[in-house]
Amino acid sequence: MRAFIALVVIVYLVGVAIMLAPTVSTKWSTATASDLFGNVLLELPRALAWPVTIYHRMMDTPEPVKTNAG
Repeated sequence: MRAFIALVVIVYLVGVAIMLAPTVSTKWSTATASDLFGNVLLELPRALAWPVTIYHRMMDTPEPVKTNAG
């Protein structure tokens, strides 16, 4: 059971890294460290939700609309 949980966590973290890769690769050599961190921080919620994005793509359903509460 531990091995299965470890595998799921590893796959999830690899997915997060894949979703963040375009942001990191475009800003790596051209931006400052704080700019890179800020852009990664902005993309982090979308990267963490990659399983939902993949599910919606597979099922051909639109992704939920984000609303700004407050």
